[in-house]
Amino acid sequence: MTPTSLFEPIGHESLAEAVIAQLEELIASGILKQGRKLPSERDLAETLRVSRPKLREALHVLEERGLVTTRHGEGTFVAPLTGQAMLPALLSLYGRHEPAFFDYLEYRREQEGFAARLAASRATTADKERISEILEETQLAWKSGDLEASREADFKLHTAIVDASQNATLIHMMASIYDLTRQGVFYNRDFLRSVDGSGKMLLQQHLELGNAVIDGDEERAQKAALDHIDFVEKSFKTGLELRRREVLAEKRRMMSR
Repeated sequence: MTPTSLFEPIGHESLAEAVIAQLEELIASGILKQGRKLPSERDLAETLRVSRPKLREALHVLEERGLVTTRHGEGTFVAPLTGQAMLPALLSLYGRHEPAFFDYLEYRREQEGFAARLAASRATTADKERISEILEETQLAWKSGDLEASREADFKLHTAIVDASQNATLIHMMASIYDLTRQGVFYNRDFLRSVDGSGKMLLQQHLELGNAVIDGDEERAQKAALDHIDFVEKSFKTGLELRRREVLAEKRRMMSR
């Protein structure tokens, strides 16, 4: 049966304990990720069909367990679950340390290949519809030349495929890794696009990856994920070498004056 709401009504015999169990399940499975704002107390109580005092009781328990946090005047949010993948000092060091970028790609390559294979075998109809919608967004963003929309579609696609793996540990860990990518710690996507030229290669790779998952082809999906990261690595090596040559050429030009 297709759900009509993220939350399900609570039976009269369950009350606060059932609210806690349902929210914990949504958090553990990665459906509710860290930082996600919960519906207002009134809306959530109405959806779950429990009294607001019982809902507050459940949220209080979840807050004591460190799973949610309440911000005065803002609402209740899923608490940080995996923490920072790296502390600011290490992030700064990684930003200055080129080999770290390729370590990051090596890690992503293996995890995303694994995720894509699982997603191809486990994706539900809803997962496939979500991925299909993102692929449409990806194509529209590319056709319109909207770089910001392209970046967002990129993140959404990779996240949707990891979510479709149905592996809670993978979902939470990769969410932390993708946060680093969003922050531009390891690379700027615009730089990658400049190496790619029009960005068409990235588009084709994302379409192949998403469609392989939708088609349920495990080997093809895994290969598409690995090929994508290999392309990113090769492109950055090419780009960095080009920059190095340009710097040396400029120094030679200055010396020849």
